[in-house]
Amino acid sequence: MDKKYYLNLIKIALKEDLGNTGDITTDAIFKNNDKIETFKLIAKENGILCGKDVFIDVFKTIDKKCEVEFYFNDKDSIKKGDIIARVRGRVSSILKGERTALNFISHLSGIATKTSLFVHKANGKVKILDTRKTIPGLRYLQKYAVLCGGGTNHRIGLFDMVLIKDNHIDAAGSITEAVNLVRKKWGSRYKIEVETRNLEEVKEALRLNVDRIMLDNMDIETIKEAIKIINKKSETEVSGNMTIDKIEEMAEAGVDFISFGELTHTIKVFDFSLKKE
Repeated sequence: MDKKYYLNLIKIALKEDLGNTGDITTDAIFKNNDKIETFKLIAKENGILCGKDVFIDVFKTIDKKCEVEFYFNDKDSIKKGDIIARVRGRVSSILKGERTALNFISHLSGIATKTSLFVHKANGKVKILDTRKTIPGLRYLQKYAVLCGGGTNHRIGLFDMVLIKDNHIDAAGSITEAVNLVRKKWGSRYKIEVETRNLEEVKEALRLNVDRIMLDNMDIETIKEAIKIINKKSETEVSGNMTIDKIEEMAEAGVDFISFGELTHTIKVFDFSLKKE
């Protein structure tokens, strides 16, 4: 992940928190008594760590003299009560960065932790994908968190994979017309996925030898029939109204991928605390 990308996010987040005046509480209390202290980052639940570098760089952005030592790495399992890291520096610097640093690491660890639960449920039988349903500006960080949880990234944006969706199909007139226009423009430069809504569309997409066929908002019986028709001649992905409880059933049906918007748009932040030693 490009450090320049998240450093810009850190600057925006700190500006949002400090405004033009700064931390009026901390500056008043510690103006003449700014000691060097150590604070510890503590996990308050079990999960997967993500966001170590961002956490460090929040404090480094505020004060280059801040020292941050981590005892775990991204992707590591962490347990309630674990001391994850220590931050040493001026009290005022640590207090100014505390909330921003916690916001980043809590959000990203929440995504990684949730993803790991879905991946565990899949048990290696089907790959768990994210989607583009991300918070604007945070997509790369959120998709990195999915990877830390053991998931797989779908396309990053509109630029790195062709996904012909229902609106493309309806506006172009057919799956065939849409696929042919894409191939005329790009040839084999990009992988092509086609979203299908029924078995007739599945058959049409299959005849066109696309790379992946998405089975969108289909019931389980239709999905099973579609898998038989495709017969491993194309990758298969199911999407729409998917939940963790459906993973085993989808895996047994023989699909290759399941995509979940909720990995990034509906998550519980991981519970950390930063306390002075």
